[in-house]
Amino acid sequence: MVEYREYRAAPKRRYGLIIFLIMFQILFIVLFKLYSVTFKFEGKETGDLKRTEVPRLYSMFMDVHTMMFIGFGFLMTFLKRYGYSAVGFNFLIAAYVLEWALLVRGWLASEHGVFSLNIESLLVADFCAAAVLISFGAVIGKASLSQLLVMATVEVVIQSINEHIGLDYLKAYDVGESMYVHVFGAYFGLAVAKVLNNRDVENEKESSNYNSDLFSMIGTIFLWLYWPSFNSAVAKDEGQLRAIVNTYLSIASSCIATFIISTLVSKGKLNMVHVQNATLAGGVAVGTLADMAIAPYAAMIIGTVAGIVSTLGFEYLTPLLKKIYLHDTCGVNNLHGMPGLISGIGGAILAAVATKESFAVNGDNTRLYTFYPSRDNKTVTLTNGTLVTEFGRSAVTQGGYQLAALGVTLALAIVSGLATGFLLKLPIFEQIKENEHMFDDESSWVAPSDGFGEIKVVNNEIALEDRNVKA
Repeated sequence: MVEYREYRAAPKRRYGLIIFLIMFQILFIVLFKLYSVTFKFEGKETGDLKRTEVPRLYSMFMDVHTMMFIGFGFLMTFLKRYGYSAVGFNFLIAAYVLEWALLVRGWLASEHGVFSLNIESLLVADFCAAAVLISFGAVIGKASLSQLLVMATVEVVIQSINEHIGLDYLKAYDVGESMYVHVFGAYFGLAVAKVLNNRDVENEKESSNYNSDLFSMIGTIFLWLYWPSFNSAVAKDEGQLRAIVNTYLSIASSCIATFIISTLVSKGKLNMVHVQNATLAGGVAVGTLADMAIAPYAAMIIGTVAGIVSTLGFEYLTPLLKKIYLHDTCGVNNLHGMPGLISGIGGAILAAVATKESFAVNGDNTRLYTFYPSRDNKTVTLTNGTLVTEFGRSAVTQGGYQLAALGVTLALAIVSGLATGFLLKLPIFEQIKENEHMFDDESSWVAPSDGFGEIKVVNNEIALEDRNVKA
């Protein structure tokens, strides 16, 4: 029979969290009542409900959905005393964000505020959740649950506005969300982390044990397997096949590169931190270009470079950031930030050299405009009835707009992240100020007495729960 520790009184502000959740859940229900009017059926032909988007998108949606809850949740269980919070807080935050993101994205996409729901809108909400969960990784163990929920509430709005600007105004294409999700989520989270904990947060509890690292690898494997769905879910036509193949090759290459570099920098051994994270970098780095007309070997080069950069980042850059009191718990800069920058820059270069011939399929030279509609010439009718041709962007101009979208994303993420960090430091929110309370489940969960690596006697034999405990 498992024994549990005695209950400890939760801080008074913890009850404010319950009020917050009750209020927002009621508010969400009311807002869905007011603004979500119907389900949206998109058949190939009028009245043809058998050929809707459900069979086309649902399997990929479920892959992405699994990534949010199992992939990200278990990836963060590497902390030996923070496993409950890693999975549990991830669970709550993701569910909360999905509801809020459906509303925010619905309002941005509609003309009169009323919106319909379909599988693609659920996918977009999951993408938004991914950005928030990436930011969660930068502050995990150092922020209270109430702070995390407030951070998520703000980030959903800013991230959605940023993507709206990038897609609808700058017309910058990013099928795998490397700029709009990974770069934004990473640098928003790092900016929040810098403000919340602008000091030395070195703590013995910020470490792993054999079991926690093994659990974290569950998240890694799920993310690694399903990443092709993440990058290809909303891709168009033949671009979906390209996105699947390119992601498949890129993330396989980053896996191999990670094992090579980890062995070299760890003096002949493998480092589990590298394997848990940098093996995924290829999926991020190829995101913006995933459905573009690139050769398979190019996707492999991208993944290899991303694996190398990410592994070296964990080994050398993360310790340097700690010296300037920028503490990145999960290393989101190495897994999401830098590979996302690689993807954004690569996407700009590819856009600047893209030609109709390179995108042609079966002699159709107009396929380029499916992926870069801003490059197409359009005929418009003026108020006096005159027909005028509006010439589309050149390839170089499109590349410039891709870089502009990356710059705007970085600026908005950092500025809004800093502002959110100062908001979270207000005394109305529960704070984790002392190092001894960081990276520890005990203040938030009713935990079994043997749950933190103590020695447990089973059948008169000593069972060691923590690999750091010596008999």
